[in-house]
Amino acid sequence: MKLYTYQAPGGVDRLGVGYLDAPGFLWPVEAFGLPFADMNDLICHADKAALDRLRDRGNASEGPLALDSVRLRAPIPRPLQDLMCLGINYADHAVESARFHQDAFLVDRKKATYFGKRVFEATGDGDAIPSYTGLVDGLDYEVELGVVLGKDAKNVPEDKVYEYIFGYTVINDVSARNLQTEHNQWYFGKSLDGFTPMGPCFLTADEVAFPPVLRVSSMVNGETRQDSRTDHLIHGVAEIIAELSRGMTLRAGTVIATGTPSGVGMGFTPPNFLKPGDVVTCAVEGIGEITNTVE
Repeated sequence: MKLYTYQAPGGVDRLGVGYLDAPGFLWPVEAFGLPFADMNDLICHADKAALDRLRDRGNASEGPLALDSVRLRAPIPRPLQDLMCLGINYADHAVESARFHQDAFLVDRKKATYFGKRVFEATGDGDAIPSYTGLVDGLDYEVELGVVLGKDAKNVPEDKVYEYIFGYTVINDVSARNLQTEHNQWYFGKSLDGFTPMGPCFLTADEVAFPPVLRVSSMVNGETRQDSRTDHLIHGVAEIIAELSRGMTLRAGTVIATGTPSGVGMGFTPPNFLKPGDVVTCAVEGIGEITNTVE
């Protein structure tokens, strides 16, 4: 199933559930008698019985809403913690990154590169990406598979990682390349408000074989820029979560962005960065797509 955060008329965030055999519709979660406050509450407190109840739309006390009749928010508009992100996690992206700025993008490391991304409020499908004229020179897009944990994880072996995954989503890891390179670290250049488009939903983990092998792609103004699959990750989902959980507790609701393939703006010669008016669409197979316009 797919889980959404949406706004109905009145502007109040509500939770919805959708089904793969009923595309284009969602059912309000409260119609199932499950009054979760928000997505973080659902992830942290929904037990198996509650999730099973949601999986059967026959349990709903009211009919569905059309997706195009509501405003979709990011599935977790305000994550409980910074996103945990992977850098240089596709071999072809490593090549284009080094070509752009070899000092800022060290590509010969054997171990995974992790960094944090501050998220004041995640951006929903259809919302704008700010361009920050005067601050940002080199606005870039990065489509990524996002993984969200369903329970606290610590010292998890790789063969048990799947038991901790709640679901998957689409993330556009928007980046200010000048800030990323000038500061010799990535946190600032990744963390400006509006730099985390996410959605359109969470696809629950039971809908995807593990490890996930899904197509990831992006388009700018209708032109395909990125097109790869998650089996090309250098460090896979099981390795990432097992390593990060060694000695560090990953809380339920943690969102991990697994890295982006080649085709980002800095990979072009000369670089082809985003500008106001550009329309960016990021998609992951089976989950859906998010489209945002640069303002």
